[in-house]
Amino acid sequence: LRLPRITQPLRREEEEMAALMEQIELERSRYSDHEVRKLEEEERLRRRKESSYDDDEEPGKTVIMAQDLEDKWEQKLLQFSPAPRVTDADKKDDRKSLNRKLDSNLMLLVKQKIGNQELWLLPQVEWQPGETMRNTAERAMAMFLGDHIQAKILGNAPHGIYKYKFPRAIRTEDNVGAKVFFYKAFLQSSDLSQAELKKDYLWVTKDELGAYLKPEYLKKVNRFLLDL
Repeated sequence: LRLPRITQPLRREEEEMAALMEQIELERSRYSDHEVRKLEEEERLRRRKESSYDDDEEPGKTVIMAQDLEDKWEQKLLQFSPAPRVTDADKKDDRKSLNRKLDSNLMLLVKQKIGNQELWLLPQVEWQPGETMRNTAERAMAMFLGDHIQAKILGNAPHGIYKYKFPRAIRTEDNVGAKVFFYKAFLQSSDLSQAELKKDYLWVTKDELGAYLKPEYLKKVNRFLLDL
């Protein structure tokens, strides 16, 4: 016995029914689940008024209609008051707070000792043998933010590079300068209350970087930073 491999042709009545169901599905696909529920409830009420519909709901059972939900949501909307766009941190110009410049990206700067100078820089640490560059970037975040902050690094390749030469007094034949590779990471937790911040730090916008970074360093950083 070989089972059928195709279906038999539809009769005319079946074709009409299929076309009707397809039209109903198309029309309902334009509605959300809530809108479909509301239409169904309106149809039930209409049929109940015409006494052509037997209500199978349990006696005494509380039924929450779609319209009831809409009325409840409307009341919540009327009570809603948006938070101010200008925060206390904005008013105090507290650049250690993440609760500022809410309409802009904020970047972390840390003060680090380079030679005999203390400079504001994007977080950086020296690469260690056996590490990938991404491993080094992750270690830099852990070093400055501790283990309580969640951040996601984008990709395994750096987004930028900055090369500089050491002062002549400390140059050697094999070591005349250094390269700094930059990675982008998005902060996924804004609660710094548990962070073990071991350095002076600031959260600043792209426009504020010029007040802290050296011109050549800033020029390289601006090439890959987007203030979306």
